[in-house]
Order: sequence, then structure tokens, then C-alpha cells
Amino acid sequence: MSILQKAKNYVEILFKDKLSSVYFYHNFIHTAYTVNKAEEIMKNTPVSEEDQEKVLVALWFHDTGYIECALNHEERSVEIMKAFLQQENYPEDYITDVEKLILATKIHYEPQNLLEKIVKDADFSHFAGHDYNDISDALRKEWELTNFRCFSNEEWNAGNLDMLKNKHTFYTDYAKENWEPLKKKNIKKIEKKLEKEEDKKENKKDNAEGKKEKEKSDRSVDTLFRVTLNNHTRLSDIADSKANILLSVNAIIISVCLSVLVPKLDAPKNSHLILPSFILLLSSVLTIIFAILSTKPNVTKTTFTAQDIANRKVNLLFFGNFQQMLFDDYNNAMKDLIKDRDYIYDSMVKDLYYLGKVLDRKYKLLSITYKIFMAGIIISVLSFGAAFLSL
Repeated sequence: MSILQKAKNYVEILFKDKLSSVYFYHNFIHTAYTVNKAEEIMKNTPVSEEDQEKVLVALWFHDTGYIECALNHEERSVEIMKAFLQQENYPEDYITDVEKLILATKIHYEPQNLLEKIVKDADFSHFAGHDYNDISDALRKEWELTNFRCFSNEEWNAGNLDMLKNKHTFYTDYAKENWEPLKKKNIKKIEKKLEKEEDKKENKKDNAEGKKEKEKSDRSVDTLFRVTLNNHTRLSDIADSKANILLSVNAIIISVCLSVLVPKLDAPKNSHLILPSFILLLSSVLTIIFAILSTKPNVTKTTFTAQDIANRKVNLLFFGNFQQMLFDDYNNAMKDLIKDRDYIYDSMVKDLYYLGKVLDRKYKLLSITYKIFMAGIIISVLSFGAAFLSL
């Protein structure tokens, strides 16, 4: 496996296990995007293979510091990168070169050579992206959730326009030629947004303040539900992953016992191993059973009447409820749901509550599974030890 593939796998697992879900922008998707954009630049720019590798390694690690804190994350990213490359036995001069490239991603840093220019352009390549608005919104949500700052639409658009128009520049010839025109298109889109905001401000001056507060409030509530749902889903994935590990380990233990140990128990000289072997197999089987129970889907399906739907007693967001409905009935009910924000929030609260109940069951069973596995291993080892000492 190449060092770039190892770096990708390492960073992907690191972000999955340790990065907070509030980082809507600085995550693995952004990291992979910058790597792809750097590859695009270097396909059209004369750079040696070794230097290409340094650039890509630097970009894989350049935002890993966010697993701890956004402030001075570049320095923490360097520490993570050093630990990784030292473990791969890379020389210090190579590591130093990669360190300089990571530090070159600081927002106010002026690149000093071609490699730093490539890194800098790749990190800000989304300024020329067709989906710049979506990426920009992700960064805005991230800053709000990390208490960096909350922006009104006008403030955010004005800040973006100032950044793209006055503070940012592309450095490589390829970016200047191919990305600068796309960036200018995005600048025009932002200018149009600001014009519309100004028109709205003039036409609805009396109630603009109230609407602004409502938008912020609604966005905060939506973000709360989104983050909580992501956390529930992530916890469920973690529980399933742990259960799968126990399944795999105990399946291997049973396979080894059945193929190596059990065939030898019929010999009289090995009779002292029968009880320890039985204990080991029993604990592994019990562990597998509880691990399966913890990952087993538990979907409740309920029946309800048309009056229940009219009285809004049915959670239309859960498939176990609507799977028996005709499409026309479900379509009409969903239209009513969409029109009523309180109804939406009630449904989402029910979803979160029952997801929490499922998580509670998963983690209780998983806790029992670990206790069985730990007790089984300890008792088995002690039994084998006692069996040998009794000889």
C-alpha cells in the first residue's frame, strides 16, 4: 500500500472516530476535495513525483488538528502528521518539507514556492466551485455551532464577497487560467444576492427585524435536530461496529477450538482439557448470541385510523407507521405535515425519543456482551491453568 493510500485511510478513520459532527465544512469531504484539486493542478504543472507526494500527504493531514480544536489547528495537524510519518520511517527532511506545506494553509500566509502555491490554491479551490453556495453554507453552520460567530444573510454574503473579491488570489498559473473565471462567476452570484437582500430590506423595512430573529431561531432549532440525529446515528454505528468486532473475534475462537482443540479431547491424556474447552466455547457462543441481539433490528409496526392521522397522533416520518398507508393518503398527510412547523417538530421529537430507546437497548446488550466475553476469557484461562497444574 502506498503512503498516500495509508494517509487517506488513517485520516478517514481519524475523522470518523474523533471529529465532532458540528464540523460541517472542515471534515473528510473537504480534505478529499482539496487532494483532488491538488492532483488536478499537478497534472498540468511540472512537479516531481516526490514533491507531488509531499503535497498530497500535507493536504491529507492539513485539517486533522480540528479533532481537538479549531484554534491553531495547523500546528496540531503537523504533530499528527509527524507521528504518522515517523511510524512509517520517513526521514526528518521529508517530514520537515511536509510540515512547511501544512503551515502554508494558514489563511494569511503568502506562499514562497511552487509547492506552497499548489497547496494554497487547492485549499481554497472551492471559491471556484459550482457548488460554492452549498460549501459556504456548510462553513456558516460550522461557525455557528462552534460558537465562532452567527451571521445574518447580509453579513455573510458581504463577508464572502469581500473575501473573494479583495482578500483572496490564486497563485498557480493553472488556477489563474482555469479557476479565476469561475470564481468571478461566484462573485457575481454573491453580488446579486446582496442586491436582493437590499431590495427586501427596503420593501419590508417594518417587519424585517422580526423576520430575521425568526429565521435565526428556526435555523437554530433545525440545527439542533440535525446534530442530535447525527449523534444518535453515529452512536448506533459505533455500537454495531463494536458488536461486529466481538462477533468476528469469537467466531475465530470457536473455529480454532473446533478445528484444533476439540479433535484432541477424545484422547485420555487430554481429558483434563474438556472442562476448560467447554467453558471457552460456551462463553464465545453466549458472546455471539448477545452481540447478534444488540445489532438485531427491532422495528415496531403499528396500525392506526384515519382519525389518528387527522388528530396528528401518527409519526409520518417513521416507515413502521406509514408502510401500510396508500400513497394518496400518505401524500396528503405529508402535505399537512409540511405546512405545520409544530407538527414537524413533534414528529422529529418522537423520532429522536424512540431512537434513544433503541440506543439504550443496544448499549445495554453490548455491555452484557463485553462482560460475558471478559468473564469467559478470564475463567477459561484460569481453567486451563488449573487443568495443567493438576497433572
